Amino acid sequence: MCHTGADWLERESREQEENPTLMRASLGIAPGMVVADIGCGVGYHSVPLAELVGPTGRVIGTEMQPEYRERFLARVAAAGLSNVEFVVTSGDAADTGLPAGGVDLVLMVDVYHEVAQPQEFLRALRPALRAGGRLALVEFRAEDPAVPILPDHKMSVAQVDYELERAGYRRTGRFDGLPWQHLLFYEPVE
Repeated sequence: MCHTGADWLERESREQEENPTLMRASLGIAPGMVVADIGCGVGYHSVPLAELVGPTGRVIGTEMQPEYRERFLARVAAAGLSNVEFVVTSGDAADTGLPAGGVDLVLMVDVYHEVAQPQEFLRALRPALRAGGRLALVEFRAEDPAVPILPDHKMSVAQVDYELERAGYRRTGRFDGLPWQHLLFYEPVE
């Protein structure tokens, strides 16, 4: 989403429409983990994720739009957190902004469908994952015509599975308890 639409990310109705609290609770996050929030925007998820990983954990918010930085950092400061960082990426599919072997969980909330070169990005992401590291994708359900999001911003489970399998990932989990979105978990195939 373009930075000019940042207010939509923080809309009051988001909890009811998407239930991000339940989504984050379903990620299996433990204290001490390193979590990457790809396409972090204003830090809507980054701050609660940082609270979940605790002071011994870390959250890396990556974003290709530097215009989000000020709102992101203000949100982090308001929460009094020191375990969150904002990394600007180039937008090149090979530039994940993540350290090699340093991430336990990569989270992409309504971001994967926007990636211009998904196969290249997924391949570039693999080295950042620690052994046992996972990728969690949250996407609006294309299978449900009642989800009030433009079709270009929706994905089906079959579509996501197909694309990730082609990039060397396998689905390891699925949570269907969110109002409008899929929560799908993947691991790289060794």
